[in-house]
This record gives sequence, C-alpha cells and structure tokens, in this order.
Amino acid sequence: MHTFRRSAALLALSVGTVASLPALAADELHYNQISLRAEVSQEVARDLMIVTLYTEEQNTDPAKLAADVSTTLNKALAQAKQVKDITLRQGSRNSYPIYDTKGQKITGWRERAELRLESSDFAALSKLTGELLTDLKMGGMDFAIATPTRNASEDALLKDAVTAFKARAQLATDALGGKGYKIVNLNLNSNGYPQPYMRGPMMMKAASMDAAPVTPDVEPGTSQVSMTADGSIEVLMP
Repeated sequence: MHTFRRSAALLALSVGTVASLPALAADELHYNQISLRAEVSQEVARDLMIVTLYTEEQNTDPAKLAADVSTTLNKALAQAKQVKDITLRQGSRNSYPIYDTKGQKITGWRERAELRLESSDFAALSKLTGELLTDLKMGGMDFAIATPTRNASEDALLKDAVTAFKARAQLATDALGGKGYKIVNLNLNSNGYPQPYMRGPMMMKAASMDAAPVTPDVEPGTSQVSMTADGSIEVLMP
C-alpha cells in the first residue's frame, strides 16, 4: 500500500513537471524583448475652407415665418449653385416660441436656418461669401484638411514612422551588444487630425445693407499631424 502511494506521488510530480514546460517555453519567447515607440509628424496645410451662414427672423405667424426663411435660403442656394467647385449643405434649422415678460404667453416665433459652403478654391468661396452676406449673416469660417490631402499625408507619415521605428530598434540592439533583431509586433496609429480651425463671427468683416459686399479675410494656416509606431523587438545576442 505504501509503495502504491509513493508511486502515485512520483507520477503526480512528473505530470506537474511536464505541464510546466509550456509555461517555461512561453517565458523564453519574451527573452531579450524590448518595447519601443517612435513618432513622426509634419505640418499639413488646411486646404478646405468651410463657411457657415445663417438667416434668423421672427414673426407672429409661424407659417409666414417659415415661408420667409425658405425664400431667403432658396435665393442664397440659387446664387451659390452658379459658382463652380462649391459644395452646398443645409445646416440646422430650428424654430422656437417667443414668450411674454412673464414667460407664460407665446407672443411670436423665431426661426434660424443655416447654410454650409465648402471649397478648396478659397478665392471663389471668399467672393461668394461676401456677396451672400448682403442677405445672410456669418456664423463662422472653418479651415480643415481635405480628404485627398489627409490620405497622402498619412501614407507619407506611415513610411516615415516605420523607418523611425527601425532606426530606434537598431540603436537599442547596438546598445545591448546584439548581433541583430527581429520585430515581434508593430502597431501604426495616426493621432488624428485636429478639428477644423474656426474663426468666429466677431472676427469677420460684416457687410452693411448700403455698402458693397466685403470679402472675408482668409488665413487657413497649417495643422501638425503625427503618426506613432508602437511595438516590440527581440534582440539576437551573439
């Protein structure tokens, strides 16, 4: 009986030792591994101009109010469609009641509707904006990076990020006295593009009713975009 128990204990020990071998092998996979990070960036010109214009009116008759707002918008849309390379989008349109001083009785209605214009032709859009300001008000002017420009810059940054990661990997290998390295994993991520740079209506030149249309100043500027390469390498020792 005692002999059987000793044999069972030895068998359990042997099984436990065999079961631990995969864990030891997994640990060996991380031997001489180093985590690295490289980041590259560049200045990208904001080449898309976005203008938001709006009309806001009030009336005691909500139907008449809606008709007046639609007439103003339709006139602006018809005028904007005559200009090439301008993308037109209708923004938000909201109507809400106006109450008396006690806040109990509705005395009228106010409605606001927006028109959004986009173009890479800054001169054409600036001129059109100046003309539309005779009937509409300036909501804001934004500058963003157009999709084709964004794609091109991402491709260039991706190559630069990989090159920077390799240079850092070689530097780490040399510092450890290794004879080479292999990449275990590598993740490439764009840090995203900044939100459009907006100039508020207080910074715009307004056109008065009796003056010639004024072309808004255009200062698109640039945005710094970046891409990171995160990963790990295994240094091959002599």
